[in-house]
Amino acid sequence: MTSTHILGISAFYHDSAACLLRDGEIVAAAQEERFTRKKGDSAFPARAAEYCLRVGGVTAQDLAYVGFYDKPLLKFERILDTYLGVAPRGLRSFLMAAPVWLKEKLYTDRLLRDALGYSGEILYAEHHESHAASAFFPSPFEEAAILTIDGVGEWATASLGVGRGNDIELLKELRWPDSLGLLYSAFTYYTGFKVNSGEYKVMGLAPYGEPKYVDAIYRELVDLRDDGSFTLNQDCFNYLSGLTMTNGAFDRLFGGPPRVPETKLTQREMDLARSVQVVCEEILLRMARTAHRETGSDNLCLAGGVALNCVGNGRLLREGPFKHLWIQPAAGDAGGALGVAQLIWHRHCNQPRPSPRNRDAMHGAYLGPEFSPSEIEAYLQSVGAAYTRLERADLLARVAALLASEKVVGWFNGRMEFGPRALGARSILGDPRSPRMQAQMNIKIKFREGFRPFAPSVLRERVSDYFEMNCESPYMLLVAPVKRERQIPMTGEQRGLWGIDQLNVVRSDIPAVTHIDYSARVQTVARDTNLDYYDLIKEFEGITGCAVLVNTSFNVRGEPIVCTPEDAYQCFMRTHIDHLVLGPFLLDKTAQPEWKETSDWRKEFQLD
Repeated sequence: MTSTHILGISAFYHDSAACLLRDGEIVAAAQEERFTRKKGDSAFPARAAEYCLRVGGVTAQDLAYVGFYDKPLLKFERILDTYLGVAPRGLRSFLMAAPVWLKEKLYTDRLLRDALGYSGEILYAEHHESHAASAFFPSPFEEAAILTIDGVGEWATASLGVGRGNDIELLKELRWPDSLGLLYSAFTYYTGFKVNSGEYKVMGLAPYGEPKYVDAIYRELVDLRDDGSFTLNQDCFNYLSGLTMTNGAFDRLFGGPPRVPETKLTQREMDLARSVQVVCEEILLRMARTAHRETGSDNLCLAGGVALNCVGNGRLLREGPFKHLWIQPAAGDAGGALGVAQLIWHRHCNQPRPSPRNRDAMHGAYLGPEFSPSEIEAYLQSVGAAYTRLERADLLARVAALLASEKVVGWFNGRMEFGPRALGARSILGDPRSPRMQAQMNIKIKFREGFRPFAPSVLRERVSDYFEMNCESPYMLLVAPVKRERQIPMTGEQRGLWGIDQLNVVRSDIPAVTHIDYSARVQTVARDTNLDYYDLIKEFEGITGCAVLVNTSFNVRGEPIVCTPEDAYQCFMRTHIDHLVLGPFLLDKTAQPEWKETSDWRKEFQLD
């Protein structure tokens, strides 16, 4: 019997991606940025699609369907309607967007066929349908409520729905220009970070501030209703007609112009971050209560960019009405490629959904490229690298011992993760017990802001020994408090510190992964999902008694997570990572040949 292959595509806005299904099973999925090395690459995902087809052992002509994650004509209708509604303001913005639409985006069919060499049927889903499908169909639930929240799709900015069996139904939506994603992005822009990539920095900065602007946000910006719907005061925003997110009225409300990127953070930015985070969490909770009331389900699935707000997700789990929560690990636009492919399989082809049996279908999100030992060794030999090949048991023991001695290790193992989080396949690892580890990894390795917290990877069965949670969090999308008995109370002098001065206060016996509010963004690791990573943590526990590792993504600021052995070796040599694991090979920085740059990479990734 011939298998049915479906290729899903998301493209042209940010975080383009491709996903291949075979008879409904996820075969491969990846973001284009990992191949092109352009952070958030929005171009057609030619390399990601080629990778997916290669892994599936098929060509484009073998595909039964190609799916696109939104409807370009509806999106263009919204852009035209918006321009006409604010004209003559917004002319500059419209003139920048119109040529791309008229040359490319309105001809998506032709572009897809030409880029893929494909002549079959192309199907389109609405943006939030794709998000909703990516949230429900791979989830571990037979039925569930669904919330999708982002900046904007065609017209919808959030949707509420329900999934049952092999179908989803969207019941309500919030529409443009009222958007929680754009509200958060406005504060991202105003605090000096990059929209569509810096929102998680605002979330990480929030605990350093006080919620002093919450009343002003509700009074002047957001008319929030009990059901979680709201209206934004467009007099204070500029995204309808301009090239920025905020305007002079926003400046006057919050005491000055936006922070210039890369300049010193002040208490104002910290307080703004805390305030918008508080408002975001309140809106999420109200939307969740409405979803529970409308569907009667005890299960909730989340997708859309706002679903990556793991602090809000943690509150939903602890305080919301749902007993169980599942978040699509590629919750942003990349996940739309997965969602549209699954919609085609289940709705268009009317294929049944296998019983989840309380397990999700994402394969741990390990859906990207992997490299054989021979491929890795060929690269290492080509650059004259010094390396040792070890048997698995010896490798894990050696690496665990290095980590226990406070060495920083680049860990490149198995298939690359799909989504924005490194989950133990493309990770930089450290000892969570070290009070120096956070600053060392931020400044010397990641080249990023010192306030940024790191995540703990913890053995699934040990999670409740370290954190106030007792559920799976395999995709690092839930924040939980560190167990009270592990916390170190602050002295009176320490409590008197403000803002960034609080950074170096040791707050627990795992200080490198304890944020200043005693929280942590938790990843639980199960042996049946990532055998090598689980056993590495187990080895580390055997040496130290600690079943936790620091896990941050294998990249520097401004760079996508590494994909290939070459990417990993270059990052290793450009930073202060002490040791590198590439499959079965262990590398020591001190033994490597002198590194010579072939490009001005610091400027390329905006590190100067």
